[in-house]
Amino acid sequence: MVKRLRKEGYKVGRYFVRKIMHRLRLKVAQRVAYKVTTKRKHTDAVADNLLNMNFNPTAANQVWAGDVSYLKTGEGWMYLAVVMDLYSRRIVGWHIDKRMTVDLVSKALKKAHNLRQPPKGVVFHSDRGSQYTSKDYQKLLGRYGMRASMGDVGACWDMQWLSDSSVV
Repeated sequence: MVKRLRKEGYKVGRYFVRKIMHRLRLKVAQRVAYKVTTKRKHTDAVADNLLNMNFNPTAANQVWAGDVSYLKTGEGWMYLAVVMDLYSRRIVGWHIDKRMTVDLVSKALKKAHNLRQPPKGVVFHSDRGSQYTSKDYQKLLGRYGMRASMGDVGACWDMQWLSDSSVV
């Protein structure tokens, strides 16, 4: 409110504005940042859940996991795709873009693969978002010799590996 009033030419401080708003019984309602994420096409195949919430592999490059998040920046909303090695809890690949597409998650996986050059058979775990269930993404996993694994529907805690990690 103070910023808006100052922008309109009024010379006010936050305490003065707070006092006036209190007298007028006005409350500021802040909008919650929320972006709609995509849902998969029902024609796209869903991989079995190979992990069953066992997110603690015994060695590096056995299980990787990916997810997409969104960030509000000065330039607008940006989408961040990450690939994490679940053994070390390190981000091994990432990509950021203005659009949440298959290309976004593919570039993150390509960076991870180029950096780590893992052996064939790595399990790649994700949610059932349209980017991960797409035919193009599944082909990319196949080219790298990776096995797809997807969390169960409604298991929001399934991707908790990202928030529980010590990586900042």
